[in-house]
Amino acid sequence: MGLSDIAAGIEVHERQRDRGVPTVDATGDDLIARLDAHEDTLPCTPAAATSVLEAYAAGTSVGDCAREAGIAPMTAAKLLHRCGVAGLSPLGPTARDILRDWLDGDLSRTEAVELVGADEADVALATYVETHDAVPELADAVAGVLEPDANATVEKRDALAETMSSVGDLR
Repeated sequence: MGLSDIAAGIEVHERQRDRGVPTVDATGDDLIARLDAHEDTLPCTPAAATSVLEAYAAGTSVGDCAREAGIAPMTAAKLLHRCGVAGLSPLGPTARDILRDWLDGDLSRTEAVELVGADEADVALATYVETHDAVPELADAVAGVLEPDANATVEKRDALAETMSSVGDLR
């Protein structure tokens, strides 16, 4: 598809019709309504969870999402973890192994915290991540919000391939 194909059928008018604000939601339901069904598994209210999830999906940091929702950053991180977001543990792989040794009873807590070299808040969040699994039903309820449709992105890129330049075109 080239630019001429894209421009085919374009018309110019003196006035533009107000068509309102377009919205796209692959899930079909309101996010807060979907979260209400899982309120007992959420670490905060469904309204705060909706705020965090929408801000996080827009690229906002976990701390900023929490401030916007009026909750603690730890609570926002717990929510995202329960919703299936990976990579929220503040500890690296070796530190997580040490934490697991403490959870298995092979180390004392004091030894584990000293070996990990993290502050209490990081250890607390990492412990939560290690001891609580994501809730599959909750992850399904928010999937349309947190994960953009990968197929739509690929299809759009393929359709516009002729309009994009590559590094070789810069010469």
